[in-house]
Amino acid sequence: MLNTDKHPCFNVAVKGECGRVHLPVAPKCNIMCNYCNRKYDCVNESRPGVTSAVLKPRQAIAYLEQVLEAEPRITVAGIAGPGDPFANPQETLETIRLIRRRFPDLLLCLATNGLGLPPHLDELAELNVSHVTLTVNAVDPEIGAKIYSWVRDGKVIYRGLAAAEVLLERQLESIRGLKARGITVKINTIIIPGINDHHVQEVAAKMAELGVDILNCMPMYPNADTPFGEVSEPLPEQMSGIRREAEKIIPQMHHCTRCRADAVGLLEADRTDEFRACLSACASSVPAAMDRPYVAVATQEGVLVNLHLGEAASFQIWGSKDGAYKMLEERPAPRPGGGADRWWTMAETMKDCRAVLVSGIGDTPAAVLSEAGVEPVVMNGFIDMALTAIYGGGDLSGLKGRRRGVAGGCSQKKSGEGCM
Repeated sequence: MLNTDKHPCFNVAVKGECGRVHLPVAPKCNIMCNYCNRKYDCVNESRPGVTSAVLKPRQAIAYLEQVLEAEPRITVAGIAGPGDPFANPQETLETIRLIRRRFPDLLLCLATNGLGLPPHLDELAELNVSHVTLTVNAVDPEIGAKIYSWVRDGKVIYRGLAAAEVLLERQLESIRGLKARGITVKINTIIIPGINDHHVQEVAAKMAELGVDILNCMPMYPNADTPFGEVSEPLPEQMSGIRREAEKIIPQMHHCTRCRADAVGLLEADRTDEFRACLSACASSVPAAMDRPYVAVATQEGVLVNLHLGEAASFQIWGSKDGAYKMLEERPAPRPGGGADRWWTMAETMKDCRAVLVSGIGDTPAAVLSEAGVEPVVMNGFIDMALTAIYGGGDLSGLKGRRRGVAGGCSQKKSGEGCM
């Protein structure tokens, strides 16, 4: 049985002895808040949605192993972005499954806007996710319409009042579903002067009615290049008054540090800066997978990585044997055509490969192969140099070439935002 009292955000008594680590595996978001800007990573600021790198699920486990070795006081592994966990459900749930298998005693925590959460309620309960935080800024859609630019539900984008109504409906459904499954729920409410600062008591009352465990009133962090960029941060005395009144209705969190999406350590002794190099190295590595001992290579002559994924008629399969890297066999690539089915067929032919080395790759095949557990490594250089880095858990960033053949690719660097 997990000791759920060891979550420092939910239990102020342990904040000096129990720590948390946020794993930034969810780059995409399904809503746009008028106060949010995740494009810039300033290492000197602490706010939700900011990270120095984005991890894939297996990279997250490799990173978590190193973090826990260096900081054994960590009791909670959480996913809080840099986007929303349920705008990235496959990455989020795969990470949670891997954590639960590898570290069964860790508490699991998620922070979400709630829009995409309802279909995953049962699996969260099965995986023993013990704590979930939802950001609920209004329970009146008229107020919510002032806060959100748009909400994307699947392929449908809502704006204005319709966006706020859809989001609120899903948030209430999520909270009811979480509490019905015995999961501890915290609500974050961002206090925006002139927008919802007069509305917090209504939010508190509705959350109390739903059985929410704790409410965290957070001052808005003004971000440049956003609709609320010129809105002033609420004053400390205003926040104290809001929390004091809300506490008459529902328990309040008073010790929030507005954690980054890559936060590490105790709330009182954050070590995010210290682990930044480790995070970046893991984000550029291909973690070992015992059930995937090989690496596929797109090459013309067997020395250099010099073929785009779509150009390769076949792939060389390399592995480590007798202390050296050897080409073990050659496998034909699926014939061109067939849309995404071609890439799923290719993923099946590489199911024993942890990575595929290519000089270029498109967005769709990259997504399909990644989902299937084959890490696409876009690079220019010698095959053996890449294999040394992959099998040694090294940093591949020095080998990576410019990604070509991608229409509409994301050009943001170190933004933690990812492509929408």
